[in-house]
Amino acid sequence: MTEVFSGREVWFLTGSQGLYGDETLQQVAEQSRQVVNQLALAGIPVRLIWKPVLIDAASIRRICLEANAQDSCIGLIAWMHTFSPAKMWIAGLDALRKPLLHLHTQANAHLPWATIDMDFMNLNQAAHGDREFGHIQSRLGVPRKTVAGHASDPAVAARIADWARAAAGRAELATLKLARFGDNMRDVAVTEGDKVEAQLRLGVSVNTYGVNDLVAVVDAVADAQITELVKDYDDLYRLAPELRAGGERHDALRYAARIELGLRSFLTDGGFRAFTTNFEDLGGLRQLPGLAVQRLMADGYGFGGEGDWKTSVLLRTLKAAAEGLPGGTSFMEDYTYHLEPGNELILGAHMLEVCPSIAAGTPSCEIHPLSIGGREDPVRLVFDAEPGPAVVVGLADMGERFRLVANAIDVVEPAEPLPSLPVARAVWKPQPDLRTSTEAWLTAGAPHHTVLTRALGVDALDDLAEMLAVELVVIDESTSIRRFTRELRWNQAYYRLAQGF
Repeated sequence: MTEVFSGREVWFLTGSQGLYGDETLQQVAEQSRQVVNQLALAGIPVRLIWKPVLIDAASIRRICLEANAQDSCIGLIAWMHTFSPAKMWIAGLDALRKPLLHLHTQANAHLPWATIDMDFMNLNQAAHGDREFGHIQSRLGVPRKTVAGHASDPAVAARIADWARAAAGRAELATLKLARFGDNMRDVAVTEGDKVEAQLRLGVSVNTYGVNDLVAVVDAVADAQITELVKDYDDLYRLAPELRAGGERHDALRYAARIELGLRSFLTDGGFRAFTTNFEDLGGLRQLPGLAVQRLMADGYGFGGEGDWKTSVLLRTLKAAAEGLPGGTSFMEDYTYHLEPGNELILGAHMLEVCPSIAAGTPSCEIHPLSIGGREDPVRLVFDAEPGPAVVVGLADMGERFRLVANAIDVVEPAEPLPSLPVARAVWKPQPDLRTSTEAWLTAGAPHHTVLTRALGVDALDDLAEMLAVELVVIDESTSIRRFTRELRWNQAYYRLAQGF
């Protein structure tokens, strides 16, 4: 798959006015270029494009319309270097359809106490120029992120980087195509959802294909391709002896490779970057895709089990936003609990499909029976997740809107070995504790399928939710059930009212 940030741009807009004269405006332009250079050196993951200083309503509206029309532009950063009368911004902001970040900064980090004069004051007016800009944004109801601080501050750059990653995720959603192989699991509620509303609100196109459409591609894969891929498996993973060349289950590994090659070809040819499967609808497939799904997720594809297209969409979006960051992002499911008082844990896994991007060490490639699906024993990667801070996120269709629910967690090593559990898994402590976490999750109506990410934090999720106008509720160390329940009620009232705006 192509790199998410390749060709992506964020445009940097600087506000001022013609009142100050050419000499001052030249200084404004030079200092705003310096801010852009500082941010670029700080590791913002997209290319920052400096735009000429804006001093009138016509040029402001024009740049906003150009941003809307430019696919490479995923958002705007705006800074009022001096004083930019905000009525000039009304038409532009009203027309803007791209994410906006309001950077409240100034060129100098320190005041020149001994030499400060009125010329300096006239040039460096962001303290009240940005307040004028903030007012008009609030007056117009413009969704945006506001970041205050000097551009040289790493904390400022980190917050801008989170926002830029969220903007990249939003841009990915706008063109995302997802292939559902078969329908979702029968009689399951949470994997249902309004695909038309998803395309309207999020941009993603979700369509269903017969499983045997995929089978035809799988069956046509050349043996030589399979042989080459099996060599890669041997190089990358700890192959179980029975799967090795000459082993009694080697043919099963070759069929798993056939599935991967066919599935990859189908997705590539169709321009799909996310997909679902369903163990109840496997058509002519001899195995439930396990190894193939895990490896495709590791390459950035979104996936949802049992036809869960919403989780697949969320996974691809977060993988896009997290590109280049350490930690990994995976499809996940809360499976069972360890309820030892004071050491409560959640064991997350799935039948087969957990992404090796979250693995601690080299995964083992194994084959075991699967008591569901009615097919041959599937090949899969087995591993424990790398310990560390993480977030689990679920996307639910609440009928009149989508809701994101995020829980801050700490992935830990299993308390004991799991020799009889031949699937990839993660063990974690949810914040603030298991009881509060699970009660809040259930109260929110959040799904059992989730995305676990060690690469992104809650701030990036919050930015993404704001850009998409999607509800986000967070369960973390400060959560109490009383406050959380009230927040859900307030949100319900807000989002119902907002639909009429």
